Amino acid sequence: MSDTTALTDLARFIGQSQLAGDDAAAWQAAASAKSTQLKPKVAKRSVSDLLGVVLTLSARTRRSMLPRVEIDLDVFAPDGSRAVRILTSDR
Repeated sequence: MSDTTALTDLARFIGQSQLAGDDAAAWQAAASAKSTQLKPKVAKRSVSDLLGVVLTLSARTRRSMLPRVEIDLDVFAPDGSRAVRILTSDR
């Protein structure tokens, strides 16, 4: 036989939330208090902060639209052998 203890406990559950009441004013006050707790704190930003964000996003957008650049760099030692080797990761 299956254990029905959890289902029995659930059937006997009585909500203890302030939102479970029948009073509309109390429900509105409790819902307002809960929503106030969930709102993220908005940090005040200056105009220069917002301008910096806009310029950063603009620069990223421009870079993503430009074609990929390849640079060939050859550096030789006096004896004619290659003097520098640069390894970069491919994206």
